[in-house]
Amino acid sequence: MARPEFEEVVEDFEFLEDWEDRYRMVIEMGKAMAPMPDALKVPATKVNGCASQVWLHPQIEGDTFNFQGDSDAMIVRGLIALLHRLYDGLTLDQVRAVDAKHELGRLGLNEHLSSQRSNGLHAMIERIHHLAEA
Repeated sequence: MARPEFEEVVEDFEFLEDWEDRYRMVIEMGKAMAPMPDALKVPATKVNGCASQVWLHPQIEGDTFNFQGDSDAMIVRGLIALLHRLYDGLTLDQVRAVDAKHELGRLGLNEHLSSQRSNGLHAMIERIHHLAEA
């Protein structure tokens, strides 16, 4: 059920054999992401459970889920860009149905992220699902 944008990342990861190259790709995705306005970086949008500063701001129009996100860590910004490719533009029902653990597992992230980064990624996914349910 992954979006075409996420499937492109999966294909790119399959092409890149070296994890350093994959990390660079994730970081570059984060750098390419539009910055989140500082006015949206408030306690209500901050994601708890992340080692670095992370903010997610939902933009729900009708039944369509979009979000902006940012972090003070480049790799985490890249992880937000991955989540953007996984969730942005889906209906609220589709967001709730996404098995993010499975989809991100296709990238092999589970084995290559530190426990702190994995916990932070899980916290971001929980926040996205919570926003879609609210």
